[in-house]
Parts: sequence; C-alpha cells; structure tokens
Amino acid sequence: MADKVHWGYVKLILLTGLVSFLFAFASVRNGQRKVSEPAIHFQGDNNLYITRENVSNLLIQKEKGVLNMNKETLDLNTLEFALNSNQFIKSAQVYVDVNGLLTADIEQKKPIARVQDDTSFYIDDQGGYMPLSSNFTARVPFVVGHIEKNNMSNVFKIAQKVYNDIFLKTHVVEIHQDENLKVSLKLRQHRFDVYLGDLNQLDKKINNLKVFYKKALKEDTLNDYKTINLQFDNQVVCTKN
Repeated sequence: MADKVHWGYVKLILLTGLVSFLFAFASVRNGQRKVSEPAIHFQGDNNLYITRENVSNLLIQKEKGVLNMNKETLDLNTLEFALNSNQFIKSAQVYVDVNGLLTADIEQKKPIARVQDDTSFYIDDQGGYMPLSSNFTARVPFVVGHIEKNNMSNVFKIAQKVYNDIFLKTHVVEIHQDENLKVSLKLRQHRFDVYLGDLNQLDKKINNLKVFYKKALKEDTLNDYKTINLQFDNQVVCTKN
C-alpha cells in the first residue's frame, strides 16, 4: 500500500513538471513569434480623414523594424501613444494576438464645423482642433468672421447646436461671429441672414426660428426677407428686401 502511495506522488510530481515545462516552452515560443503586417480597424463611419496606410506608417516609423520583431520586444504603449498623438485620431488601441498579428483599433475625430481663416481647420465634436485632410472633406458649416483660436468656446457652442439639431444641420451653411462675439447664420438656398446675437437663451431663439421658417415656407415668402433677427425676447424681427 505504501508503494502505491509513493508511486502516486511520483506520478503527480512528474505530471506537474511536464505541464510546467510545456507552458514555459509555449510562452517562450509565443514571445518569439514575429509581428506581421498590421491590421487597421476604423470604428464609426467610413469617412477616412487618415488612411490605413497613414496609420501603418506611423506604427512602423515609431517602432523601427516593427515587422518581423519578436512579440515580447514590442512596446505597445509607445505605439498607442504615437497614434493618440496624431491630430486626426480621437483614440487608438494597439494589441498583438497569439499569432503575432499586430492590430490597431482607431476612432477618428469627428469634425462639426470648419473655420475659414488665414489657416483653415476643423472644430471637432469635443471643441478641439482638427486639421483639414487631403483624403476627405467634411460637409460641415463654415465659421467666419472674428475667430480667436485660443477662445473657441462661443463658436463651439453654436457649432455643436447646429450639428445636433436636424433642422439646423440641414439648413445652416455658415456661422459668423463678430468682434463682440455676436453670432449670425446663413441658410442653404436662402439669401437672408439670421441674427442670434449672444448665445443666451439659444434654444428659445432656435425654436422661434423654426416657427418662423415653417410659417414663411407655407406662405412661400422666405425669399422676401433680408434679415431675420432673433435677438429680442419672444419676437422675430424681419427686414424685407
């Protein structure tokens, strides 16, 4: 009986040693797998402001010799930082699977307005800077007039409102801001200017615009107006041509 117990322990020790050896061997072998050509996945819409080739080049330039590099020597944090530093990219995740496939999941920034100034650029949906892209041009309203690149909060507020409102997104083609930070809008296919003034009670002003527009559209008088002024409480003051 003692011999049976003794051999049972021996078998258990041998089995444990074999499993540990196989695990260590697999881990070393897995770490030595070569990294393949990166797979680039874009989240969201298909409008590519930065291309797969651009992303692949960023990865290769940041970690020279990234292709055919051992998995264990690859610094994924450095690669993610390089991608997240790009001005077209909102967020990026980089990882390598067990077969050595290097993958980058990319979420691009989303432009909501385009500043038309000495140097044109987009405002993204977080109120941040986004450069123009040679790969794709976003159909968003232009922002013109008095623009301070270090003080975009006022412009961002109205641009965000336009982007998130179906009526405004359909009709607004230009946002103008003057030196006093007063805002006016131009609508698609109409010659009149819409004066909002400051952005206090913005929702109320936009609702007044919608009521006026619906009524004038029904009466077929939209082209009769030169200005639509929404700066006054509970009033829409219009100037005709």
